[in-house]
Amino acid sequence: MNEYKHTTMSIQKILKIILALLLCFCCLDLPYAYYQLLRYVATIIFLYLAYASHQEGNKIYPIIFVALAGLFQPFLKIALGRSLWNVLDIAVAIFLVLSIFVEEPRKRIE
Repeated sequence: MNEYKHTTMSIQKILKIILALLLCFCCLDLPYAYYQLLRYVATIIFLYLAYASHQEGNKIYPIIFVALAGLFQPFLKIALGRSLWNVLDIAVAIFLVLSIFVEEPRKRIE
């Protein structure tokens, strides 16, 4: 594995862990500004993860990360209610952590 690819993968792992923690904090009673800032941060990180996953040749992760960027984007807010957002935040946090350890399945070339 070359140095660039290793560094990119390390950055992705760090960003996933940071974002997962930030999403878990959403279950706390924090000021509304936190949630607004998180939407910007999450959108930027998800778009970066989509780009990096695409560069690695993944087919499914880029689509998932773009969809998550669309869900969390701050411009056209999606009103789901606090309890549903909390469930989504935790589910996405779990997905991010699991995606660190689980590689996307690749088609076997025969």
